[in-house]
Amino acid sequence: MGMSIAHAVAAGMGGIRTAGDLVARMQMARKMRINDAKAYVAGKLKVSPADLSDERVMREVREELDLGVITSVPGCAKGIEAKARIAQLLGIEINCVNRLKDKLKF
Repeated sequence: MGMSIAHAVAAGMGGIRTAGDLVARMQMARKMRINDAKAYVAGKLKVSPADLSDERVMREVREELDLGVITSVPGCAKGIEAKARIAQLLGIEINCVNRLKDKLKF
């Protein structure tokens, strides 16, 4: 049930178009309530909580921090590279990022 709730919240905020995916990650990773997750993410991104649902503002922030955007931009992070940047920015563990890091160790 937890995943469906997080998905509904992320979809409602626009997902990767805004910051819904980041807020949902904090809800799942740290068991934060939505307002706490929004405040945490807004602080990390250095924007106001209201800006988290503004597509124009978040497009600029996501491009600047290289966190991935809906339409790919040449040279910008996408896929697992974007996830790695998100994990570092938010201070959370993302399993696929950790698996890749482990695989790359010799």
